[in-house]
Amino acid sequence: MVIANREIFIIQIMSPFVYFLLFLPLVVLVLGNDDDCMPTRCRGDGPIILFPFRQKNQQPQQCGYPGFDLYCDHKNDTVLVLPFSVNVVVKEIDYAFQTILVYDQEMCLTQKLPRDLNLSASPFLTNYFTDADDYTLFNCSDPPGRDLRFGSILAAILLVAFLYLYIRVRIYRENRTMIGKFLRDYGALKPSRFSYSAIKRITHQFNEKLGEGGYGIVYKGKLNNEIDVAVKVLNNSKGNGEEFVNEVSTIGRIHHVNIVRLLGFCADGFRRALVYEFLPNGSLEKSIFQAGSNRIALDWEKLKDIALGIAKGIEYLHEGCDQQILHFDIKPQNVLLDHNLNPKICDFGLAKLCSKEQSAVTMTAARGTMGYIAPEVLSRTFGRVSYKSDVYSFGMLLLEMVGGRKNEDHNANNTSQVYFPQWIYNHINVEDNPMWAQIDEEGNSIARKLSIVGLWCIQWCPTDRPSMKVVVQMLEGECDDLTLPPNPFPATTNPIDGKHYQTQMSIILEE
Repeated sequence: MVIANREIFIIQIMSPFVYFLLFLPLVVLVLGNDDDCMPTRCRGDGPIILFPFRQKNQQPQQCGYPGFDLYCDHKNDTVLVLPFSVNVVVKEIDYAFQTILVYDQEMCLTQKLPRDLNLSASPFLTNYFTDADDYTLFNCSDPPGRDLRFGSILAAILLVAFLYLYIRVRIYRENRTMIGKFLRDYGALKPSRFSYSAIKRITHQFNEKLGEGGYGIVYKGKLNNEIDVAVKVLNNSKGNGEEFVNEVSTIGRIHHVNIVRLLGFCADGFRRALVYEFLPNGSLEKSIFQAGSNRIALDWEKLKDIALGIAKGIEYLHEGCDQQILHFDIKPQNVLLDHNLNPKICDFGLAKLCSKEQSAVTMTAARGTMGYIAPEVLSRTFGRVSYKSDVYSFGMLLLEMVGGRKNEDHNANNTSQVYFPQWIYNHINVEDNPMWAQIDEEGNSIARKLSIVGLWCIQWCPTDRPSMKVVVQMLEGECDDLTLPPNPFPATTNPIDGKHYQTQMSIILEE
């Protein structure tokens, strides 16, 4: 390194940073279309500032590389900060030869820099001076072999860093474009839009957690210090804005007594949250599966009312909106109960909108929860995906409500306990059925009705399943009017995994 008396010298970008040029097309692809990263300068005759440099406090960090920050001082000079907080004015930047010409306004650079200055932690290297009468020389070079190995290692690190940067920025831009377009189209509609600071205030700094899942965390909050709300803070690790847009665009435009109400949302950069009405009795899953004193006791009449309410909610999604809404994730966890135990369908993150005239939906991948996914969603050999897929999921939910157990119990003690829907079909007409024997006459009738309707809904061929409008009529009608559907489990085979099971099963009695 050479230091001159005239204080005008050229700084060269360190040799390992030559690899930046290799990644320049990638950088342009990542950042070139962002208005925030357009070339700029401090004044008209000043040097142009573009990647790998950025104008500090004016451009985002992704516009440049760490250590390449420039800023404009009060005279609109372009300033570079060297180690030991030494500020120099940039006169010229030669991007082709990777050099910058700088000088010290106070003409005392030799007094500011220590004589044993080491720039190894800096991306810059003092190269040579002009107009120098005398100078002092410091030897700061490394052995050639070591330097070559270090350029190689750094190149690999830079490649990984740029690939990561490219993926993150591309995902961020796609999500920003998607959400931005949605918010522009959605501007005049309700629900309300909240800032992230408002979300923190509503939840009292995320003080009370209600639940947690792969989607994120749900907190209890209070709106305007009066209305209890549930705030779902979405997990950003997936970097996917599709579920957020699905949730707000579907549930935000509909109002039905059996659909949870969306009161507001937050779209603040990467931070996204959804604000719902608070339903004090939690999910239906806790009421039908949870054991112990915390379980809400539901008699057969209330179970029928809940089943009918869910069916009416799904019917509204299929036929009552401007566009048909397919939920694709009907299950007990996504049915919430209000203070009167009225059901409300929630979680529209997997929903799809389609025209009412559209008889089938195109899907690139299966969506939903195993145990409730219709066969045609997993394999097109069973038929085309349509609103009948929601009917199948509802049928599985009905049968779980009847038995108070999961349709597939992997913790069962023997194979005869594994597939409950098949057991129901095999025993529904048995006079000494242990389930019906433990229920009074009215409960027996309701349990039988829910079972028959559920079995109709889980027929393997979609065309054999009733529409939700017909399901509502079946649930509202008399049990004697219902006929048992064809056996969806031929040869006592579990259609989920193709295994053969016994047809006997121990019974879980109602408490």
